[in-house]
Amino acid sequence: MYEDTYGQVISSLALENDKRIVLLVMDGVGDCDNDGGGTALQQAKTPNMDALAGRSAIGQHVPIATGITPGSGPGHLSLFGYDPLVYQVGRGVLSALGIEFDLQKRDVAARLNFCTIDPHGRVTDRRAGRIGDDVNKRILEKIRGDLKPPDGVRVFFETVAEHRALMVMRGNDLDDNIGDTDPQAVGVAPLSPARPPHDKSKTAKIAEEIIGQVRKILADEPAANMILARGFAKWPNWPTFTERYKLNPAAVAGYPMYRGVARLVGIQVVSQPTTAADICAEAAAAMKEHTFVFAHFKYTDKTGEDGDLSGKIERIEEMDAALPTLLAADPDVLIITGDHSTPPSLKAHSWHPVPILMKAPHIRGGGPAKFDEIACRAGEIGTITGKELLPLAMAHAGKLEKFGA
Repeated sequence: MYEDTYGQVISSLALENDKRIVLLVMDGVGDCDNDGGGTALQQAKTPNMDALAGRSAIGQHVPIATGITPGSGPGHLSLFGYDPLVYQVGRGVLSALGIEFDLQKRDVAARLNFCTIDPHGRVTDRRAGRIGDDVNKRILEKIRGDLKPPDGVRVFFETVAEHRALMVMRGNDLDDNIGDTDPQAVGVAPLSPARPPHDKSKTAKIAEEIIGQVRKILADEPAANMILARGFAKWPNWPTFTERYKLNPAAVAGYPMYRGVARLVGIQVVSQPTTAADICAEAAAAMKEHTFVFAHFKYTDKTGEDGDLSGKIERIEEMDAALPTLLAADPDVLIITGDHSTPPSLKAHSWHPVPILMKAPHIRGGGPAKFDEIACRAGEIGTITGKELLPLAMAHAGKLEKFGA
C-alpha cells in the first residue's frame, strides 16, 4: 500500500538485541542567526551538551525535504523512520490519540484552535490569547449545548490544552477531503473547509455547517469567539514501530500532540512529564524496560513560536542542566535533536536543517566540543534526511544486519 522502499529495507534488516536507544527531541530547537547575534543554541550556556558533542557524532537533518517546512506530525514521523512524504496523516488524528479519545475507523477528526475574530470576521489572534483550560472547557460545554448536528452525524468536542481542542465527526461514509480553515495569518478571514478542491466533498460541507454554527454560538465571547480547524483526517492503517524495527518502544511526552503521534505508530506512552528534569528522569527509568525511548521537550518550540529568544535560550539551558540524569543511565545510543526548527524571528516552524548530536559506539569522533547549528553542519554525520536518523542509530547499536551477500 505504501511505497516506502528504504523503510522496507531497514525493516528487513532489523535485529533484536538489548541495546538501548534514546531519542531526546527538543522540539523546534533549530534557529536562525538572530541578526548576527547567533542562534539560541549558540547563545545558550550548554556545558553538558558541548562536552557530550566533543565525544559524539554531530550533524544535521532535513525533516522532510529541502525547502519544505514540516508540521509537528510529519517531523516526528520522520524521526520515527516513517517517510513523511509517504505516511501522511492529518493532525486531528494525532490530537485525538493524544488525549486518548475513542477514535473509530469511520470518524473524521480535526485539531482546533480557538481564535479571536473582529466584527468583520478577520482573525486578530490565532490562539485567542492562549486561553486557559478552564475557559476552553466552559466554551466547549456551551458549544455542545447549542449545536444542532447535521442528520446522521454525531459531533464531539474535547479539550486538548489551552487554546487547542478536538472536533470529531462520526457517521457513515464520511471522508477527510476537507480543507484547513486556519489562514495561518492575522488580518484575514478563516478559510472555507469546502473551498476547491474540497468542494465535491459532502463531509467538507458538513464541516462548514458545523463551523458556521459554532461561530454564532461563540459570538458573545470576548476572546475565543471562533474556531480554526486543521488536519482533518481518518485513522490510517500503518505498520507499527515494533513491526518495522523489532524495538520495544516507550514514549515520555507531556503534550497530547506528541503522545498522539507516538500512539499512532504503536509506541506506548509510559509517562507524561513536561519539565526538562522530569523528562530526563522518566526517560532514564523507561530505559530499564524498553529498548527505544522517545522523550519530548516542548518549550523550545513554544518560546520560538512566541518570538521569545531569551526564553528559548533559557529552555535550552534548562535541558542542558537536566541532561546528567539521563547520561547517568548510560543509553547505548543517545540522540539529541529536534523535529524541526522554530526561529523566534519567524515565530513559526521553518525549513532550516535541524542539529543532531548522537552519542554512540563506533563513531569516528574528533569533532568540536560544541553543539549548535554551525558546528553541526560540518560534523561527522553530515546532512541527512530525518527518516535516516533512526536507522543510523540502529546501526550503531548493532540492530541492523548486513544488506546482501
